[in-house]
Amino acid sequence: MNNMTRVLFICHGNICRSPMAQMILTELVRQDKRPDQFEIDSCATSREEIGNPIYPPAKRVLERHSIPVLHHRARQITRKDAEDYDYLIYMERYHESDIRRVIGAEKMGKACRLLDFTQNPRDIEDPWYTGEFEKAFSEIYEGCRAFLETVKKNETEGK
Repeated sequence: MNNMTRVLFICHGNICRSPMAQMILTELVRQDKRPDQFEIDSCATSREEIGNPIYPPAKRVLERHSIPVLHHRARQITRKDAEDYDYLIYMERYHESDIRRVIGAEKMGKACRLLDFTQNPRDIEDPWYTGEFEKAFSEIYEGCRAFLETVKKNETEGK
């Protein structure tokens, strides 16, 4: 039986929110002493930033919160991602149609918004546009903690 949980975070350009989520969840899983039980990556719905590293203000906010910054290059979601990952977690409703177009409607059951795991489901606004990197960090951290708790609860319930 394969107990690996495969998580793919998705945002528009894959330089702010989704790599922040990837790095936050990677650190939370490490702190929970379960790094070998997760595969965590991130990608974009668009092609605009392909090959680019994490956006410097996003990197700085991670460093301020002592989240290790991993090597990262932006990439675009592929149809194969829907087969390879258990969870396709996006940041805002706006991403749904782009994800569906790439992976197909039949695979959308694996897709959900990050903050849908919390008590306060909502979109995470793009800090590239808002400049609110601290707010985005806080919301992404909240979502990643709630996601990890959901995974652990499902494991104990045998789901």
